Parts: sequence; C-alpha cells; structure tokens
Amino acid sequence: MGFMLLRRLGQAFLILIGVAAITFVLLYALPADPARMLAGRSATAQTVASIRHELGLDQPLLVQFWTYLSGLLQGDLGRSYAQKTEVWTLIVARLPATLTLMAAGILVEVVLGITFGTIAAVKRGGTVDRVVMMASFVGVSAPQFVVALLLLYVFAVTLGWFPMSGYGSFAHVVLPAMTLGVLGAGWYARMVRSAMIDVLNQDYVRTARAKGLSSRRIIFRHALPNAILPIVAMIGIDIGQFMGGVVVVEAVYGWPGIGQLAWQAIQQVDIPIIMGVTLTSALAIVTGNLVADVIAPFIDPRIRTS
Repeated sequence: MGFMLLRRLGQAFLILIGVAAITFVLLYALPADPARMLAGRSATAQTVASIRHELGLDQPLLVQFWTYLSGLLQGDLGRSYAQKTEVWTLIVARLPATLTLMAAGILVEVVLGITFGTIAAVKRGGTVDRVVMMASFVGVSAPQFVVALLLLYVFAVTLGWFPMSGYGSFAHVVLPAMTLGVLGAGWYARMVRSAMIDVLNQDYVRTARAKGLSSRRIIFRHALPNAILPIVAMIGIDIGQFMGGVVVVEAVYGWPGIGQLAWQAIQQVDIPIIMGVTLTSALAIVTGNLVADVIAPFIDPRIRTS
C-alpha cells in the first residue's frame, strides 16, 4: 500500500505539471490579448505595451512558463490581472461554496443512482426496469440549464418552497444539488444496474439463495458491496468536475463557486485565475481517484490480495 501511494503521488505530480504546461500553451495561443483587455479599447499602443511588459507577457513562452512553474513549485498560483489579488486567495474564498455544492450534488446522485440502479437490476426485464432506464437516459441527456430552470419554475416560482438563488443556508443548496444529482444519477443508475445484474448471476449468490437467505440480505450484504466499486471510481472523477466548477448551474442559481470565478476570468482573459482553477480541478481529480484507490480494497478484499 505504501509503495502504491508513493507511485501514485509521483504520477500525480507529473500529471499536474503536464496539465499546467498544456493549459499554459493553449492560453498563450488564444487570439485575445490580456493587456488589451485591461487597458481598454481606447488605450494607445504604448499603454498596451507598457501593461504587457508589466505582466511579463512580452517575454518568450518558455520564459513565461518557467517563471510560472517556479512560483507554482513554491505554492504561488500568481496574481490576478484584473482583480490585483493573489489567485490562491480568490480560490480559497470560493472553496466553501464549491465544497458544499460538491458534497450535496454527489450525495444526491449517489443515493438516487444506487437506489434506482438496484431496483432496476432486481426487476430487470420488467416495466420498472424499463421506466428506470428511460428516466436515466433522459437525465443523462438533459441539458443542465433546462433541468435547473425547470426545478426553479416548479419548486421556487410555483410552489415557493426554495429561494430562487443565493448561498448561505440549507434551502439555497437543495435545488442546485438536485440539478446536479438528477443529471449524474442517470450514469450511476446504469452502472449499478449493469454491475448488479452481473453479480446476481455469480455462483456465490446462487449458493446464498440455495441456503435460504432472504432477498434483502442477498442484495445488501452480498451483491451490492461487490457492485459498488465502479461507483467509487466515478465519485473520484465527479469530485474533480465539481471542484472545477459547474458553470451553468452556478450561473442559473447565482452560486458563488469556483466555476463562476473561472467564467469571469475567461471573459477578462485573466490567465492566472484560469490556470489556478484548472490546476485546482486537476488536483481534485487526482486526489479523488487516489482516495478511491485507497478505499476500494476495504470494499473488496480481493483487490487488496492482488
């Protein structure tokens, strides 16, 4: 286990460096000029050149990347061009909102996905199975803004159960979490159904039935723990996606998360913030997958043995 962790940490470091390099090159290739955005449309060429020199944008690409990488290795994500504030400070300020939405969204999609996926597997081939699979397909295919606006209209405008937007209370997080949960639950339900059907056909499950164990005990004690491993891996990926920010959901609900920060930075061509959010998302994905790899052997001891 210790060797595996060291190897994964080394891989994570290389991945982050690779993500930083690729993102930096892509941002450098953009036709938009950060100096021109900061100076304004009426600024003279001399003013733009002065701002470009102040930001170090007139240096060769390799020099710029080496300067950024040197700061990154010291924990410095740079300074925002537009807001004149350290990027790390801006990201940390948005983290509570992002972590809250991430935890709530993952909880909703996991609960819904496992519940309906298990029901579909147990009732496979029947009407319930077909209805669940159709609903999961609709959930996966539906655009985020459509689901968000529909939930807002029904539960905020018509029924008045939840606020339209904002952040700070349990009521504010329900609709954004439900939006993310409905969209993600479709994937979870399909994966759980597929894994459960495979597990329910295994010899040890047939043996358990022959011994007279109840269906509930077979499902929750023997089948579900062995079918849940793909879910653990998907949660690791979702952590990174939610940490990177769900821009559409945050925009619809006025949620002050990292996604909203990234969208504002893209509009202003604020490269340090874009880099910071990208690396934060990449770090979250790597961390989530590492945690999933550590948890998996405790769910399935066969992985630990291999």
